[in-house]
Amino acid sequence: MSAFYQRYQALIAQGELKPDADQDDCAKQLARLQKELEAVPPRGSILWRTFGKKPPAPKGIYMWGGVGRGKSMLMDLFYNNLDIRRKKRAHFHEFMLDVHARIREERKKELGDPILPVAAALASEARFLAFDEMVVNNSADAMIMSRLFTGLVEAGVTIVTTSNRPPDDLYKDGLNREHFLPFIELLKTRLEVISLNGPTDYRRERLGDVDLWHVPNGEAATKALSEAFFRLTDYPPEDREHVPSAEIAVPGGRLLTVPKSLKGVGVFSFKRLCAEARGAQDYLAIARHYHSVIIVGIPVLSKENRNEAARFVTLIDALYEYRVKLLASADAEPDALYPAGDGSFEFERTASRLLEMQSDEYLALGHGAGV
Repeated sequence: MSAFYQRYQALIAQGELKPDADQDDCAKQLARLQKELEAVPPRGSILWRTFGKKPPAPKGIYMWGGVGRGKSMLMDLFYNNLDIRRKKRAHFHEFMLDVHARIREERKKELGDPILPVAAALASEARFLAFDEMVVNNSADAMIMSRLFTGLVEAGVTIVTTSNRPPDDLYKDGLNREHFLPFIELLKTRLEVISLNGPTDYRRERLGDVDLWHVPNGEAATKALSEAFFRLTDYPPEDREHVPSAEIAVPGGRLLTVPKSLKGVGVFSFKRLCAEARGAQDYLAIARHYHSVIIVGIPVLSKENRNEAARFVTLIDALYEYRVKLLASADAEPDALYPAGDGSFEFERTASRLLEMQSDEYLALGHGAGV
């Protein structure tokens, strides 16, 4: 039995996870993959030199299913228990930003197809890649993915990825989708496609019937949001002093500091998000990276803080576009947040979105633009 599967079974025995047939099937496939990956001899070993070529790469896994079914949890548990060198885990959007940056540098050399050397460089850095939330929303990504991932697989890289969509639904109805179809075939032939669509949305179950919007700001609201954070992340409340922070990449080379960041949940203050000079790129980076966002300290808005109000509108637009789950504390309900002043009329759309984001229909949506 692999170390990953032992840990998975232990979490069930301890009551931290519930028995789930779909999850167990996927866990067994991941356990198979762990044994195969750990059995591959290290690069440059005697076995490599004996055969004169790289050993064949184990077949990867594509996990897809509805929101909250445990895909990211299984992948993280697998990654943390995988005992190999040269492994890498990344959010899929951040990985593609890095790929585009590398391609731009290769194009400057004017040496032919820039994608092949990028794939080779990535393969030299990691023989195992884990991606969270594979989704394709633009033609720029779609046009390069078939060649890029073919290069990675042929170079001996094993891939595990999660997605809210089955392979055939990736980039559905996208521009020039015919150029993307070889990538879909690559996924279906070179990765084991596994569905996690059990009846339980564990993320929603963790929240239970808790309120998502807390009024007014204060000790009670802060306590409620803190409890929600620990339920969403399974982090022990007694260790609250050690909740990790993070830095996420923003286009342009900047890094955005997230005070509390764990398992796809980010915690921010309104002041940090909207009182500082930020723009749509910052908010889109947050929306792409986190499936759930907690915002504390939202004030009643007016003409005196019209800039903060404008940024808040842009922030909510980004979160809404990517179906991010929002929990917040504020000094008023959404429809009373901006009672008067420049932009208060336009704010009505934001108030409407804030109310919709608390609905069961919205909460059932998967994370990602257009999902």
